[in-house]
Amino acid sequence: MTAIEYDPNRGARIALIEYTDGKKSYILAPAGLGVDDKVKSSFGKIEATTGSRMPMEHIPVGLFVYNIELTPKKGGQLVRGAGVAAQLLGIEGKYAQLRLPSGEIRSVLKVCMASIGTMSNPDHRLVRLGKAGRRRHLGWRPTVKGKNMNPCDHPHGGGEGHSPIGQKRGPQTIYGKTALGVKTRNKKKWSNKLIIKPRTKKRK
Repeated sequence: MTAIEYDPNRGARIALIEYTDGKKSYILAPAGLGVDDKVKSSFGKIEATTGSRMPMEHIPVGLFVYNIELTPKKGGQLVRGAGVAAQLLGIEGKYAQLRLPSGEIRSVLKVCMASIGTMSNPDHRLVRLGKAGRRRHLGWRPTVKGKNMNPCDHPHGGGEGHSPIGQKRGPQTIYGKTALGVKTRNKKKWSNKLIIKPRTKKRK
């Protein structure tokens, strides 16, 4: 590993690695890995050290993994946020069982690749932006509450000042659909059969 660098487009850090043939590329850096450390990647079984990448069928049960593939050779899609990790619970048949950061237990093909360790920069969630301008620099635009709009613009609109939303069954979107506490996942989605236990943590 040549260097660990800041990436403005993600919360975790990225690592610049140099292959034995001299080529260089970036990977998602795990926590606890430093400059001059070595990482290995293989489709076979290799030593299970921090940063090593291999199919989950070769990873010892109980270890924490990140940057997990959902489709073989497609690239990592799960557990890529700063400071997160999933735990490998076991291997059954052609599937590996994972406990994701949300608490969901899910089956993934055991031939899919995963990296061993936890994503770097776990303190990212503690960052306080401090001012509206810094939020604007990140691409966020101001938002207006529905209750501050006119009745023709939002179901919560109208009334005097910060009036309540009125005789409604709950908060609604601008299109009149129930907003909070409603599951939006498609009940007919094909991958529902791979979810052993639904998520337990609420989104912030």
